[in-house]
Amino acid sequence: DQRPVAGMKEGLRIFWLILGSLSLACGIVGLFLPIVPTVPFVLLAAFAFSQSSERLHRWLLEHPVLGPPINDWNERGAVGRRAKWVATLSMAGSVGLAVYLGLPPPLIVAQAAVVSAVAAFLWTRPDR
Repeated sequence: DQRPVAGMKEGLRIFWLILGSLSLACGIVGLFLPIVPTVPFVLLAAFAFSQSSERLHRWLLEHPVLGPPINDWNERGAVGRRAKWVATLSMAGSVGLAVYLGLPPPLIVAQAAVVSAVAAFLWTRPDR
């Protein structure tokens, strides 16, 4: 009997669909709020939709605003220079906020190490 496997596959499809929808919502918010990064959320949404809904995945890839960054990433691993700057400034701002709020130094050091690694990765990607 393959019912448990089919049920598990449907559960995973729903998981990816929800993750894609939440990621897309965060990416859209990022279009209007400079501190929220758009591109990483849209890339995650594209991946999640590729696992759950071919129709939503195709719609996202063909979208006139959201599609080009996804296609640039898929084809060349490229990220636009503006997106790099916004992401870097947002990450620096988050570390600055942690310092301002007086969070424990080990936490700030860990956060700074992670955002530095992410920024280094981001800036080694080709420009769009």
